[in-house]
Amino acid sequence: MVEDTVLRIVLSVVVGILFAMVFCLRVLVLMERRVARIELHIDRLATRILKEELKIEKIVSRVTRKAKKSKKKKR
Repeated sequence: MVEDTVLRIVLSVVVGILFAMVFCLRVLVLMERRVARIELHIDRLATRILKEELKIEKIVSRVTRKAKKSKKKKR
């Protein structure tokens, strides 16, 4: 009789630990998905910033070329 209750207690503890492990794995998977989404958004933002920087560099190079041409014409 006592052995039966001890066995039930041990089994319930083991089952509880297994449920806790499954729940933790589920939470970890959800967090990993969130982090992956955040990384994707960061990559998109970095790409947009790079495009804007390239546009600015093109505009600056055009302005400097025009300034150099106007200086040569003045001489």
